[in-house]
Amino acid sequence: MKKIRDAKGFTLIELLIVVAIIGIIAAIAVPGLLRARMSGNEASAIGSLRAINSAESTYSSSCGGNGYAQNLADLAKPPQGSTAGFISPDLATNGVTKSGYIVNLAQDTGASVITLAANTCNVSANDTVSAYFAEAHPVTVGSTGQRSFGTDTRGTIYFDNTGATMQAGMAGASVLQ
Repeated sequence: MKKIRDAKGFTLIELLIVVAIIGIIAAIAVPGLLRARMSGNEASAIGSLRAINSAESTYSSSCGGNGYAQNLADLAKPPQGSTAGFISPDLATNGVTKSGYIVNLAQDTGASVITLAANTCNVSANDTVSAYFAEAHPVTVGSTGQRSFGTDTRGTIYFDNTGATMQAGMAGASVLQ
């Protein structure tokens, strides 16, 4: 008696080997993808702080009587006769989450009032002040981002490797190169 094998296809062993190889490749690739996503989120946070610096500069020279806005809502509010604010709508309020980071803007420690809110070109909710502080920290440290970032009136961006919420004065932070 001869056994003739005419069936075409894959054996169970062959399929298991292919699945195991795909699993190994996925195990190698996933951590790299997560690191890439965190890097992208950090780049977005840095970009948000640069946008805030730019918006504050424009606001100060054209609307705030040489003073700075105290929160993102004041920067998002358009001046009278215009439909566009000084910052993009995705950064319209303090505490906004953008690309895995929470972004905030406030007056810096020791800042004084420069222009009353009623005298700004967009009738801000708050008076303009002599100095501001903005920060962005990850929603989940180690998942959405690793570092936190901050900036102030000087326009320099600082980072903290712990991911903790940055405080005015940037104590313990390093300058972003």
